[in-house]
Amino acid sequence: MSDLGQHPLDRVVEALSVALDQGHDISLIGLDQAATAAAIRRLGAMSARLAELTATVLRHGADVQVQDTRCATSMTAWLAAETRTSHTHAHRGVKLAEELGRWHRVAEVLSTGAANVEQAAVLIHALDALPDDLDPALVEKCELHLVGLVGDFGPKQLRVLGRHVLAVVSPEIGEAHDAKLLADEERRAGEKARLSMGRDGHGSVHGRFTIPELHAAMLEKALLALTYNDHDPAQRAKPSPQRQGEAFCELLERVRDRDVPTVGGTGATVVVTMTLDSLLGGLTEAVLDNGDRISAATARRLACESGIVPVVLGGRSEVLDLGRRRRYHSKAQRIAIATRDHHCTAEGCDAAAARCHVHHDNPWALGGHTTVREGRLLCPKHHRAVHDPARSLRLRT
Repeated sequence: MSDLGQHPLDRVVEALSVALDQGHDISLIGLDQAATAAAIRRLGAMSARLAELTATVLRHGADVQVQDTRCATSMTAWLAAETRTSHTHAHRGVKLAEELGRWHRVAEVLSTGAANVEQAAVLIHALDALPDDLDPALVEKCELHLVGLVGDFGPKQLRVLGRHVLAVVSPEIGEAHDAKLLADEERRAGEKARLSMGRDGHGSVHGRFTIPELHAAMLEKALLALTYNDHDPAQRAKPSPQRQGEAFCELLERVRDRDVPTVGGTGATVVVTMTLDSLLGGLTEAVLDNGDRISAATARRLACESGIVPVVLGGRSEVLDLGRRRRYHSKAQRIAIATRDHHCTAEGCDAAAARCHVHHDNPWALGGHTTVREGRLLCPKHHRAVHDPARSLRLRT
């Protein structure tokens, strides 16, 4: 132990150092299960207490301008250099010290080890979100209420409870405050909505998007409906990224032009230019009206479900026929076909009717009719396969 002429804090730090040295030298042989669990809990509490003590000393360091000892530009820069940590980590420590200086009840519960640093950060965030003009007495009640919850709830639950703390302490004020917070959050989320897409030159388009929670929930529900599998528990719990991607493509194919605004006076319909040979089963690629190319098989498949307008060209590229929009099976027809088929009609597949397309046995482009008799259920996978000339698919009659 150093001489008693040191500041009391120096002696505390030295005592902690000695105790830690002893702890590292101790063998854990003989420490049973219950004792191990108790030790871990106590060490966690001590870690929280040490974090609060460190925060207190950091605030004092800012008061005495300890950063001047290294000619540092800020307390954060000094701390990062002295502790050999990142600027981000040091900033987090300095920020916590400042916040605990403002929220004394939170600092107190942290100093006793009853709360951990993560819980304390959540409480501080909730308290900082309170209205600036709130009565100080109500602010104190909110802080007391929140610190009383740390023994029963973790950070995730505290984040939700903290958001509504004012509504609990003062319902008449809190409800209006919560409504304003939610409206502001939705406005900011809408302002941050983004979508970017880029072609990689190899047939794929990559993108990123940012959307509000409401629209994310709508997208998740739609994808869940398209990926739900009664016979595969793993897929029911969490579909694979590949399956999610396939479902997203299917969702886009199901969007009808009547559901989106017109463009230049015409519906947002995809126009596909293809040769007569391709329409009749050939392999020559088709061209979309934006210049992109798709296989003839894909164009023929889309004709069963999607609203496309085919422009059929002859041998000299003259327009032989400007096709009318494909007709879909009506709701009543779909119900009748689903009642008859029950599930996908590809051999060995039992995908539920709700997940299937209605396929024309006789292609509508070649004179087939949109009737119950000439329609059948096919899941998206087998619907793609039946239009792929390179694949052979057996269908149940």
